[in-house]
Amino acid sequence: MSGLVKFRFLFCLAMIASFSSNAQVSFSTDYFKIKIDDRGYITSMMNITKKPNREFSPADKPSPLMSLYDSKKNSYYQPVKASYAKADKKIKLHYPNGSVAAITIEPKQKYFKLTLQSLAPRNGIDAIQWGSLHTNITNLMGEIIGVSRDTSDAVNYAIGMLALNDNTLGGIAETVADAAPFQYIIHSPDHKCYPLPDSLHEGQVFSLGGDGISDVAFYSHKEPWFRIMYGNAALVDKKGRISIAYQSRDRSLSREVNYSLIPHMAANTPNHIQVQPLPGVDYIGSSVALWGSPDSTALTDVIRNIVLLEKLPYPTINGKWVKDPVAYVPDAIANGGLYDSIISYTSRLGFKTISLYDQGFLRPDRGNNGYIDGKEFEKKSLKLTGENVSHKAFSEMAAKYGITIGRTTITNSLAPGTKDASPVPSDSLCYQQKRLLTKSISATDTIITVDDPAHLEEIASWEGHCADLNMIKIGKELIYYMGVSNTKPYRLLQVKRGYWKTQPAAHAAGDTILKLQVTVNYGYDGIIPNMQLQDEIAKYYADVCSINGLRYYDFDGQEFLFNNGHGYYSAKRFFRKMFERATELGISSIRFTGATLSEGSWHYQSIWNVGGGKNLYDVDTREWGSTTSQGKDLRDVTYANFFPVGMGGNFPINAKSKVEDYEHVQAISVGVGTTYSLTLNQKEVESCPQKDAIFQAVRTWENARAANAFPRWVKKELADASQSFHLEQIDENRWNLYKTKADGSDRKLFVQLSGDKAYRANASGASH
Repeated sequence: MSGLVKFRFLFCLAMIASFSSNAQVSFSTDYFKIKIDDRGYITSMMNITKKPNREFSPADKPSPLMSLYDSKKNSYYQPVKASYAKADKKIKLHYPNGSVAAITIEPKQKYFKLTLQSLAPRNGIDAIQWGSLHTNITNLMGEIIGVSRDTSDAVNYAIGMLALNDNTLGGIAETVADAAPFQYIIHSPDHKCYPLPDSLHEGQVFSLGGDGISDVAFYSHKEPWFRIMYGNAALVDKKGRISIAYQSRDRSLSREVNYSLIPHMAANTPNHIQVQPLPGVDYIGSSVALWGSPDSTALTDVIRNIVLLEKLPYPTINGKWVKDPVAYVPDAIANGGLYDSIISYTSRLGFKTISLYDQGFLRPDRGNNGYIDGKEFEKKSLKLTGENVSHKAFSEMAAKYGITIGRTTITNSLAPGTKDASPVPSDSLCYQQKRLLTKSISATDTIITVDDPAHLEEIASWEGHCADLNMIKIGKELIYYMGVSNTKPYRLLQVKRGYWKTQPAAHAAGDTILKLQVTVNYGYDGIIPNMQLQDEIAKYYADVCSINGLRYYDFDGQEFLFNNGHGYYSAKRFFRKMFERATELGISSIRFTGATLSEGSWHYQSIWNVGGGKNLYDVDTREWGSTTSQGKDLRDVTYANFFPVGMGGNFPINAKSKVEDYEHVQAISVGVGTTYSLTLNQKEVESCPQKDAIFQAVRTWENARAANAFPRWVKKELADASQSFHLEQIDENRWNLYKTKADGSDRKLFVQLSGDKAYRANASGASH
């Protein structure tokens, strides 16, 4: 052995040996220090920005750096031995099933980058899990992006993870179909202010309310300790302590899941889905950023740093990252079908986007090649008093004012009559079950026998189990059925041939039968595409933007992206394909909201304006949801996950509207960090005596928001719904903020605000 090789060999041995002799190794960023012991557990997580350093790792609950999961055995394996080679920044973890994982740990200035380089032998492991990382924080859990937050002034610290590739998902490895159940759990963010009743304990699970069909009725608990869950990247134990986890799966394997997003409700019981294998999509290469920092600056300092350095999606509005609170800009939502003044209204308000909500659903139909108004834009969908115009023409009118337009879609639901659904269905449709036809049939036969009846009695998809969507596909024919016989020969019941106007045809014994995965009724009716076709639908939406001038979508039925069994991965892949195609077409960002928010959409999604009216924020009673708990629930979810809460389609300007109400809405919007869709009906707006004053008031607040003129302590005051405020603009970069009575009277100067130099270029100047 040469001297140099021998030196390197001994050096590596020394690095490995030092781990064993010291029993732990330390890693640090500017804000955070962790220690990993010789078993592969994190035993210390410390805030190093203050002295004495605060410890966030529970002494009784160390955290495995990475766990392994065998879904067939429903078993986790934790590491039992670790060795660290400093030279290549690699730690090897040994597991009781015989597997050995090689993980690189790269300390950056503000985070640690962890990457799984190899796992061998696999020994039945089909998923890996980063963590769970246990903290002693009991305040806010960000269950979507995986963050544990203490927002108190005394502690002001957060610990979190962020996925660095698409196949690493927020949540635990045992999550069915990679989309966590939509449910309530019990968690008090502050046991002194909100002590739990004796009948409840931390982490207890409860079903949503309602009938399982009306989504408004889901939100059924106004108590602050009922925490609605939109993921499981953060969970609590019985002491209320928050743990965080990310996972990654080998998607090349065949598997079957029994899935429902809302499994506790009778109207949404799980269905069995044979999940489409995706060759090459594996957990090797799974990577996360692990970080800890002061909570008050975590989003704009640390998370933004991770996003930029790791080249994660970074959509912008008005030149600013959509997660930056200065970009939490409300939108206009059109109502009434008349568009003469909607652009003018939107401009005067200082908003940037018009949602053409009153145009109804935009259904994905690749048959039109993205030309939603015809090849020559001959369809004039938008009504003006003088003439009607196409989407493209209207978008060009709006663009002169720096305003974009958009439509509401049904995401990936392939509606009857569209190219990929009927009358000639695509061969790239998602199915729940694959079976074989045991006896040939003519084009008119209704006796259809199958080789295996398992799960064919299940009705349609998990969502609503809508009977008229219960169908199979044989060749190019869709066939309705309801039920299957219990004895051989297994026969489909209540058969209707040539469903959805497809062509009845003869089929031979041995032909493939596909029980299709579908959506739900109420205008959302459709079939789910398989992953490859879903990729094309995503690209189609970018084409529609490019051709017709759209830059905004409301993805209603966004949860349909989970229906193929790939959960948050499916959502990430859909939005990545849409954004990549948009970039190819010269479109920098597509602003979108949708029916849900998930770890799969968090990076791409700008806003979450779902529902509206008194369910979200009631300006009369000044509470987050006066009719249901939806406002409180969505506020708690979004705030904990560093995302702007939506106030929905709300606050319509009409004959009774008063300027002080909009001052209050804007104060809450800035203080809490919200967006909303302001309902604008041209006839209603023109009936409002105070419309000009309302426009000016809202624009004044939006100018100040864009200039980042509100410090944290002022936002805390604004978030207090019991207080009232009035804002006046002095010049381009100064504002006077007054406290007032609820009716706007008795103004008293509270503070003079100045714009942040870094943001002044984006402030709009004086109101006009």
